[in-house]
Amino acid sequence: MPLAVIETSAMQKVGVGLTRCEDVVVSKDGRVWASDQASACAEVLPGGGIRGVGKAGGAPNGINMDAQGRIIIANFGVYEGEAGPLQRLDVETGKIEVLASEVDGVTLTACNYPIVARDGTIYCTHSTSAEQWPQALDGRADGFVFRVTPDGVVEKLADGLKFANGCCLDEDDAYLYVNQTSGGNVVRYPLLADGRLGPREDYGPMLGIIPSGETDPGNLPSPEDMANWAYTDGNGFDVEGNLWVTLPAANKVVAITPKREVFTVAHDLTGEIMDHPTNVTWGGADMRDVYFGSLRTNYVVKARSPVAGMKLIHQR
Repeated sequence: MPLAVIETSAMQKVGVGLTRCEDVVVSKDGRVWASDQASACAEVLPGGGIRGVGKAGGAPNGINMDAQGRIIIANFGVYEGEAGPLQRLDVETGKIEVLASEVDGVTLTACNYPIVARDGTIYCTHSTSAEQWPQALDGRADGFVFRVTPDGVVEKLADGLKFANGCCLDEDDAYLYVNQTSGGNVVRYPLLADGRLGPREDYGPMLGIIPSGETDPGNLPSPEDMANWAYTDGNGFDVEGNLWVTLPAANKVVAITPKREVFTVAHDLTGEIMDHPTNVTWGGADMRDVYFGSLRTNYVVKARSPVAGMKLIHQR
């Protein structure tokens, strides 16, 4: 099916009561989970309520699932002035494990988003080493990507990224796609035979403009002024090979087509419902239920996607 615009009128709020719900993951059996700073993750119940599980500390951010149904949590602890490790949540017991707390002897403070490959390797972005995360929006290139292998080896794979944010793998685990928030674009790395990353290349065009000067998240211009801001956040593929990218400052979600053209999937200019979308996730029996997380709201947005999402490792 071709891409089509998701109108604001077709969006609904679910999971009302969440805290800093940056991301959503949907299990193979259809259970919907959101990152939740008040716990670790919270299940969004069919009746509309939420059920918090675990206690992660810091700021649970991007989340994903492994093939065993455990939730991998990238903790953006710098948001609270704390450490930000890569964690794993057992959704049945609430137990939290730390998978990585440092890389090359340096404490992790800003883990942002994890993705799980077919072989069980976890790739994770780390946004910045800045003491306060907004400082990283000045264009510094101190973000990086690391991995945790199935046997627990932690290794940095790539660096020099301008606020490394959302990441995803394509259908064949051929490339890792990483959003550069303050670069306003997406880059990708080929996965080599040993699971390490090859040379970086841009994927698609810059997705708008990056404003000059340092951005103060607490004192932003009007929505109209930010409608073309290119700060990228989360990403994910649909089954047609379109890479969806959230642009929170612009209240917009776009898709980069296989021809590298850009299509606006959703745009809620004033943030009436979709306010600062940070991540995109699919689920449901036909994989056409689409969810947009947001750290600015106490709910996630649910809508019907014009194209089914690509199944991740835990959904296959």
